[in-house]
Amino acid sequence: MQKLIDPFNRNITYLRVSVTDHCNYHCHYCRDEDHVINTTRNEIMSYEEIATVCRLFSELGVTKVRLTGGEPLLRKDILNLATKLGQIPMIDDIPISTNAHLLAPIANQLKAVGINRVNISIDSLDKKRFKQITRGGDLDKVIQGIDAAIAAGMTPIKLNMVVMRGINDDEIEAMVDFVIARNIDIRFIETMPIGTAGIDAVGHHYSESDILKRMHTHLPNRLLATHSKQTAGPAKNYSIKNSRSSVGIISAVSNNFCSNCNRVRLTAKGRLILCLGQENSISLRDAIRANMSDNEIKSMIISAINNKPERHEFNTNINNINNVQMVEIGG
Repeated sequence: MQKLIDPFNRNITYLRVSVTDHCNYHCHYCRDEDHVINTTRNEIMSYEEIATVCRLFSELGVTKVRLTGGEPLLRKDILNLATKLGQIPMIDDIPISTNAHLLAPIANQLKAVGINRVNISIDSLDKKRFKQITRGGDLDKVIQGIDAAIAAGMTPIKLNMVVMRGINDDEIEAMVDFVIARNIDIRFIETMPIGTAGIDAVGHHYSESDILKRMHTHLPNRLLATHSKQTAGPAKNYSIKNSRSSVGIISAVSNNFCSNCNRVRLTAKGRLILCLGQENSISLRDAIRANMSDNEIKSMIISAINNKPERHEFNTNINNINNVQMVEIGG
């Protein structure tokens, strides 16, 4: 089978697919307060178009497809897309990233059609603070979604917390205790300067080293570094002794993981994004709608991968992609 190898000898095996750029939450590090999504139905890729792109990527060696948004559970009939992706032979891992607000009623159905695991964004366990960070989110519904995913047998279940100095960094220990009690995992994420909202959040940056210090103090002699498989995400992971939980830290800014990058992103409008920290992209939606052949589109993908940059420039060029919103890229 042909493989997708970029100019820096990285094997691309992981495609993140945004199914919508709409979200029912308005997290302040993800988009500006006055940002409005005006995407029309015709602009976003149909499920058939998404499935076609995923099939072509699978024929080039991709085995993992993650569904993201915006908020993917806002997309009507998301179960149909999951079913289509599950029928692609070479794709063996179809997780979903969600804020879990809408998860509880359909967790069992998602598991039944092949959504084998879930990442859930939750930045606070305090109801008032959670509502402020998300600009209106409902913590109770999110926790109900987490518990429904556990009951459905999804595994692993990972909570994602964007740690922000002076906003929620005092909840690191509480979040660890929360996941240990539920036998699930937690990942702490540094803020990233993507879009004006992300750039504005730079002042609240809380580094990997600071998080680890807190972890070692809270869990003395209980953290054990672990190695992830090649299709896993960018977190540095630690198992927690005497528990079934793990801690991960995604340090895109203070300690980038670019040398091991194995992923690209497809936006809801069908643009293939090669790197969160760069603007280069191509439209696979337009290629499909122009009735290009499978081989022609695969050639486009291969050519694009040949332009994948060595690394992002968060540390040196903070304004590199200041005209986009994280919610539109797909995280």
